[in-house]
Amino acid sequence: MTSEPLEVFIVDDDADVRIALSRSLSKRGMQVTHFSDAQSFLDQVDEDAEGCLILDYGMPGMDGLELQEHLNQQNSTIPVIFISGHGGIPESVRATKAGAVDFLEKPFDLKVLIERIQAASEVGAKLRADKARRQLLAQKRGLLTEREEQVLQHILTHPARTSSKEIAAELGISPRTVEIHRGRIQHKVGVKTTIELYELFGQMQ
Repeated sequence: MTSEPLEVFIVDDDADVRIALSRSLSKRGMQVTHFSDAQSFLDQVDEDAEGCLILDYGMPGMDGLELQEHLNQQNSTIPVIFISGHGGIPESVRATKAGAVDFLEKPFDLKVLIERIQAASEVGAKLRADKARRQLLAQKRGLLTEREEQVLQHILTHPARTSSKEIAAELGISPRTVEIHRGRIQHKVGVKTTIELYELFGQMQ
């Protein structure tokens, strides 16, 4: 069974760079699609597409950093590798802080780029898995009633005070009612203990 070819998107206003990279990466078995500007990429590529984005820093219109910011705002899972002929340290720091896999200055070694693409592919897979998990948790949490959500919220924000008596005192209800809500919460989200509840939803706080 053969693995799927790595998918690569190139956004660069320099046609020579786009064509040269496309040829080089295609020869190495990658599936390459290239665009001359950021908007064309946004119009044609899904924000959760598999693969990675090789992105030029300096472009007319929406530049590379602006495109990266837009993708982050959309919670995109496409990992970004920046390439630039004139980007300095401040730009590379800003890009990597915003999640870029790397910031390569032109001309760069093709071998290094390929290594970064392979690393980006692994990053993208993890990002997609994490996003799918968050969406599933949000769906499960959406099944809760208002009171059940209050009980869960107390558990998540006060992990050291999760007894039924403590929650009941906080919410102004009886401990028995808390037990009923806790049981319904655990049933709806598919766990058996309060510890599992916290482990499941605690990181979403």
